[in-house]
Amino acid sequence: MSSDPSKTSGQFHSTKGTVKESLGNVFGSTNLQQKGKTEHAAGETEYNAARAQGYAEGTGDRITGKKDQVVGAVTGDRSQEASGNLRQDKGEAKQDINRSVF
Repeated sequence: MSSDPSKTSGQFHSTKGTVKESLGNVFGSTNLQQKGKTEHAAGETEYNAARAQGYAEGTGDRITGKKDQVVGAVTGDRSQEASGNLRQDKGEAKQDINRSVF
């Protein structure tokens, strides 16, 4: 088991927790309801942590990419400039994917 948060794992546990809670409601099991609520909350927390981590990584890529792009432009190294542009674009895309919707 990885210590890094995962969107996939977070969504899985959130959904699994919701199902457990619903089953607890149907069968009148407060224990199952509580376990479901707990697992759902943990899944949501993991999902949001993974998004925050992805957004931060995107920020790092944008900053490093911009630096490489500027240094490449100033020194005339077109390869470094192009590489910087690509990394900056990758960072922007990663931020967009992990941006908070609310």
